[in-house]
Amino acid sequence: MSQAYLVAAAKMVDGQGTLESVQRYEKRLAELGIPLQELFIERLDSDWHAPEKPNHFRSGCGPIEALNHAHQLIADGAPAVAIRGEELIKSGYERDQRLQLMAVYGDDYPLTQGYDDVAQQFIQNQNIDADQFRAIAAALFENYQRSYLSTLDAQDDVVDVSQATPAARWFELITPLFRGVDCANPLIDFNGILLVCNSATADALNVAMPQRIAVRGVGLGRLAEDGPSEIKNIAHYTHMKRAYQQSCEQAQIDFSDRFMRGEALLDTYTCYPVVPMAFLLNSGLVSSVDKIPSFLKEYPITITGGMNLARAPWNNPALNGLICMYQQLTHGDISLGAVHGNGGLGYRQGVAILEREPG
Repeated sequence: MSQAYLVAAAKMVDGQGTLESVQRYEKRLAELGIPLQELFIERLDSDWHAPEKPNHFRSGCGPIEALNHAHQLIADGAPAVAIRGEELIKSGYERDQRLQLMAVYGDDYPLTQGYDDVAQQFIQNQNIDADQFRAIAAALFENYQRSYLSTLDAQDDVVDVSQATPAARWFELITPLFRGVDCANPLIDFNGILLVCNSATADALNVAMPQRIAVRGVGLGRLAEDGPSEIKNIAHYTHMKRAYQQSCEQAQIDFSDRFMRGEALLDTYTCYPVVPMAFLLNSGLVSSVDKIPSFLKEYPITITGGMNLARAPWNNPALNGLICMYQQLTHGDISLGAVHGNGGLGYRQGVAILEREPG
């Protein structure tokens, strides 16, 4: 079975950055007559409730599902697959249109209410109270911010903490459990591409071994339905645990052990605090909720600062995570990483484990 490799990844945010590193390879594929299969992350203006079209992927888990499909296509003999996500959420919609399209559960049930309800059920399941939950949410944001500032430092940017920290109003509660800084729907334009190839295609493109990031495992967990009626099922997160375990089994890697030993990077989906809390529990990184704050003081659970600071709109945060993970694995000392995706109120879960080839 052919091994799938990420061989290029690029993004643009608000016109900054370039896709040239991927587009150069796409041009070369065309010159060599090597077919390229394309997969698409759906935009905000696609119908949330319509059946998904072939090779189109919806929700925050969509990029992980697309990578899983690319992985399978490569195993079945496809030489190259591109995963594309474009969301011009800043320039492509009027404000009223954007808000209407985001009301996927109806005008009377905003996304913030949905995640608050999931969190309330999670609190009950874990036998904690709202104050404990909010304290952990604050610790999560501090964890994201440390990673974000570290990333800015690594880019040799002049870091002004006041500019890297949201305004005071974002620290106020917008629901009983969530502050503005705890959730993310950034008003930015985003365009990202991942190029996945088999080894023969990577050879034909002259991709050096350290630039080949192997897709070691992709695990998916999905409930039959999403929405308010499924909150009790979502908040147990057994499908998240299944996705994580499946990815580790495919990769034949105990990721949690490697991460705790400082040998791996992690980009957890941070749309609302309940999601990373559940991930830390269901991956086995922590054994109970009360141990999350001390864990967060020691281990960064995003590589960028997460959705709350690094930003990527609508269905693209996990695509941004995969792109950033590719870039860090190709240029850093650590060779192993995992990216988590969460779809809808949480009914879709996905985990991808990636590893740099030695050489």
